[in-house]
Amino acid sequence: MKTQSINKMMIALPLGGMDAARLVMECVEGLGGRAEGLPRVELMELVRRVLREGIAAVQAAERTECFERVAWASVESRAARRPTTTRDLRYYVRKMLKVEGVAQLPLRAMTTAQCRRILDVAFGHSAHSYRKGRAILHSIFAYGFRQEFCDVNPVARIEVPPVVEKPIEPLSNDEVERLRETVQVRRFRDMRFSLSLLLYSGVRPAEVERLTASDVCWEERQVIIRPQKSKTGGGRVVPLRLLPGMQQKDCRVPRNWQNRWQSLRRAAGFTHWQPDVCRHTFASYHAAHFRNLPELQLEMGHRDLNLLRSRYMMPSSRRNAARFWRMLK
Repeated sequence: MKTQSINKMMIALPLGGMDAARLVMECVEGLGGRAEGLPRVELMELVRRVLREGIAAVQAAERTECFERVAWASVESRAARRPTTTRDLRYYVRKMLKVEGVAQLPLRAMTTAQCRRILDVAFGHSAHSYRKGRAILHSIFAYGFRQEFCDVNPVARIEVPPVVEKPIEPLSNDEVERLRETVQVRRFRDMRFSLSLLLYSGVRPAEVERLTASDVCWEERQVIIRPQKSKTGGGRVVPLRLLPGMQQKDCRVPRNWQNRWQSLRRAAGFTHWQPDVCRHTFASYHAAHFRNLPELQLEMGHRDLNLLRSRYMMPSSRRNAARFWRMLK
């Protein structure tokens, strides 16, 4: 019966007996010393094993999706992230898909060279964009690996460009005074709480904008930066250091905050503004005056002191730092 079944299969297939024998011989030759001297039964079992595992490998190799579908599925898998994060992911994926010939490439077949080309074409104009684009491309393949659409992450072989930090000078005390005087003007008084947090607690602008009344602990003079509202996804508690004359009712963030913050700076005479300069000002004067780096690290929300030393601590005299902190009294 088995012989008849095999004969029927051979007739149905476009292969002759010699073809089948040749395939078996190629299999045995490929096994080399592993197949030498084996009895017939053991050799048959070994060949069957090779066939089974080979079939599984072929099936796995054919199970994949095109880059475009996996990229968007990867974005959707992170839909619970903050809206700004999702917006960035979509922007970077669209930039990658604009690279000619990329969208329909099977994920499993993509090479490191192809991934490098995507990054060079889409983000080669900016080291910052290249680093972020590489991280997102790496995450797309990581998602594909978890879904068994690929076996390796070719982006892992692409080196991350070094970060060259540009020093950011802290605001001078005269510049701080201009901001303080402007925020006392009636039409900007709703920004006093925000300016206090920016200058004297080192809170990032985007974090200030996201704060609500429930984040302010008036009795303990603290502000909670919750994980979902922080830049890095890690929460922290910062001291509530307020400009003179402020009360609990003043601890609120106005609507249309970005426009209000920009208007305040312009009214204070700033025609050029360095992003995060208030945070750098806080760190520099805190380090020079209090000389307590562990405390400063905790307030800044850094994992270690390396970033604090390399990026945030511009040398400042203790005299200037003392004047900065006296403005709170």
